[in-house]
Amino acid sequence: MTRTAVTGATGQIGRRVARKLASAGTPQRLVVRDAARAPELAGAEVAQASYDDREALSRAFTGIDTLFLVSAREDANRVRQHTTALDAAAAAGVERVVYLSFLGAAPDATFTFARDHWATEEHVRALGLRHTFLRDAFYTDFLPTLAGADGVIRGPAGDGAFTPVTRDDVAGVAAAVLLSDDYDGATLDVTGPDRLTMRELATLLGEVSGRDVVYVEETLEEAYASRASYGAPAFEVDGWVSTYSAVATGELDVESNAVREVTGHDPAGVRDFLDLNPASWQHLL
Repeated sequence: MTRTAVTGATGQIGRRVARKLASAGTPQRLVVRDAARAPELAGAEVAQASYDDREALSRAFTGIDTLFLVSAREDANRVRQHTTALDAAAAAGVERVVYLSFLGAAPDATFTFARDHWATEEHVRALGLRHTFLRDAFYTDFLPTLAGADGVIRGPAGDGAFTPVTRDDVAGVAAAVLLSDDYDGATLDVTGPDRLTMRELATLLGEVSGRDVVYVEETLEEAYASRASYGAPAFEVDGWVSTYSAVATGELDVESNAVREVTGHDPAGVRDFLDLNPASWQHLL
């Protein structure tokens, strides 16, 4: 019987996917950094390994046919972590990889973290593994945090549009792909149904919270200066700022029917999410 490994099973996407696979009766191995935090699911066993530990990864992937690789947390060495995991998977005999990538992944993508995803995709190809790449848009779940407690979204996004998608919909697509052989070699853009600018997002947040929320356009210089106080490493600040500048270039203005075509249901809209998840914007009250 095909056995699937799910990495990041304690995280937002991996946990959702693992639950869906368990509901489908699929045997799986949950690969996590902390076994004590792994969800208890029928038909699931747990293996502890981090993306930096090649030996532990090799043990975790032994006997696995299909790997769902959730991208590692933001890190200056994230590509190396991904390639370590993929090399371990290939050596252990894994045949197929479903990788959670990002919309517009390219070597010259404006969004700097999308370059990491491109490098990871290329490594999968170089290993010759059967694969499917899921390039998701920005998560709808994250959008309320773009507005500070002062009710202001700041960034160099211009009038560019983007098409956010909920984590639930991404997990639904991932689980459906993992349960099928119909998507080998496919690269699926996974987006939501709404095409928004930052100003339109601010308006929506204002409507649900009942307070004024506005978008303030920044230059690149202003964006870096306004984030300097966080004391974050340069690579991370580059990622934060390029989140907005990638919107401005139009690179994230992509609309896809993948959620509907793969799962059979319509993706959730931004207003639907905000109405159902008031805790996501409570900081604005």
